Amino acid sequence: MTNPTVVVAADAASGPVPPTPSATELPPSVGAFDYTRYKVWTPPLEQGGIEPGRHPVVIAGGGPVGMALALGLANHGVRCVILEADDTVCVGSRAACISRRSLEVMERLGVRQAFMAKGLPWTGGRSYYKTAEVFRFEMPHDAQQKLPPMINLEQYYAEHYLLEEIFRRNEATPGLIDIRWGTELTGLAQDDDGVTLDVRNAEGSYRLQGQWLAACDGGQSFVRKALGLSLEGTGYEGRYVIIDIELHSDHPTERRAWFDPPWNPGSTVLMHRQPDDIWRIDYQLRAGQSTEEALQPAAVAEFVQRHLDAIGEGHLPWKTVWTSVYRAGAMTLERYRHDRVVFAGNAAHAMPIFGVRGLNSGFDDADNLAWKLALVARGVSDAALLDSYSEERIAAFHVNAENAMRSTEFMSPPSRGFDLLREAALSLSEAHRGIAQLINPRQTQAVRYAESPLSSEGDALPAGPLPGEVMPEQQLEHGHLTDLIAPVFTLLVLQPNASAAQLPEDDVAQAQQGALPFAIRTIAAPGIDGADAHANLAVFEALGASDGAVYLLRPDGHVAARWHRMPHGALQGALVRAAVSLEPVAS
Repeated sequence: MTNPTVVVAADAASGPVPPTPSATELPPSVGAFDYTRYKVWTPPLEQGGIEPGRHPVVIAGGGPVGMALALGLANHGVRCVILEADDTVCVGSRAACISRRSLEVMERLGVRQAFMAKGLPWTGGRSYYKTAEVFRFEMPHDAQQKLPPMINLEQYYAEHYLLEEIFRRNEATPGLIDIRWGTELTGLAQDDDGVTLDVRNAEGSYRLQGQWLAACDGGQSFVRKALGLSLEGTGYEGRYVIIDIELHSDHPTERRAWFDPPWNPGSTVLMHRQPDDIWRIDYQLRAGQSTEEALQPAAVAEFVQRHLDAIGEGHLPWKTVWTSVYRAGAMTLERYRHDRVVFAGNAAHAMPIFGVRGLNSGFDDADNLAWKLALVARGVSDAALLDSYSEERIAAFHVNAENAMRSTEFMSPPSRGFDLLREAALSLSEAHRGIAQLINPRQTQAVRYAESPLSSEGDALPAGPLPGEVMPEQQLEHGHLTDLIAPVFTLLVLQPNASAAQLPEDDVAQAQQGALPFAIRTIAAPGIDGADAHANLAVFEALGASDGAVYLLRPDGHVAARWHRMPHGALQGALVRAAVSLEPVAS
């Protein structure tokens, strides 16, 4: 067996810690994936080692969240600089499950097709108590959906595809996203005009300035530490070893969990299939087990072989490609905006791995922040719009954390009482399927911003998403509803019949001439003049529009307002509220 790369243990606030890449050697290829080392680049400097000018946005951290934010800003024409301390994409699978909601975000960024072409879709999983199957779950999935509820894709592939899209954007608009590899942030200061950053790379040190700094620099965030901030919340004692192996198995793509298996009693083992015949195994260390000893190559090899023997695949050849260790925690900053600095991803919060809310929450952060930061950087909106980012995403954290903590308390019982409850539930689950629901891993899903300050009151509808909710996918006569929604403010007009209310023309004209990115999309029944040829009565019913309706959607797909009959002036008021505009929208 190939020796794994052993890494240091992580705490609950940081998640798995990747190995430090060699300064001279590339990380070894994994399956079909070959690493590339990117060149360090230093911009022209003025005397004193200062880069001239001030960048609209500087992003600390070129991982998946930082690159997603950069592409989101690029959708609105805002340039940025990414400072990435490494000179390759990440080592190890790390975050490996991409949700349907994240795939919708990736579509807006131009990488959904690449993710789908390589990723492995799945819809459910099985849980075992000892050797008996006690629970099987299926995530919501029906004919209305364009995308699967989840795909498995290693993080290095995710970063690679985001990076390829950055290269494409830069070919079309040189310098749109200036990514600086091997560049470490060493100091920062901020004032009313922006941030001043000290950095260093292999060529030396220099200073640059930005109007805004987005801290996407992960669980070990330098920015967070430099501002004297810390994550607060719940850290769990349960430790999980993460092992990636290359195994040529024909088992289908699904989530498998074994509780108290005979080959690892008193523990939990998880297993996921990933592209290129890479399998992710997570297993819980028992109390008293040494993390350092568990990560030794001989111990890893012994555990994996014992596990494969137990599930009937011990005869297959395999090799270890990566190991790490993880401690679950649900922790967050109190605020995600600190003057000219905003936090996103693991720099802002830590999530347990159960329910795959880590990277998926980070992608939601980037999706929420990108359009707001772009409007503020362009001077269209007041900086107060960024406070709404903090409010909405912290509210989302608490929703996600509540669900994740329920799963975590089951997967890693924090006390003897929880341990007894789990044992009772598992022992009864085979015979009592209702009790088996306690085993449900509660996979991530889109969160409603129920108390968003950006939402406007509108009309009550018999169905459909409320303000703050994501517009759900619907199948149309030709394509899907999300095909009509661009990363701009979208007025979705539903006209099931000729008597459906018409839009106030002057309101629409004012919005189209304003500074906010704006589009109108119409779904109409056959025979409605001047409308797109999309017809599906089920869509009108699902969205509460049997007699017509209008939805105003934000650039991140959340509903800002909805009306049965949109009154004169309502559109302007909703747009101003949703964007905290400095000027009238029509200026």
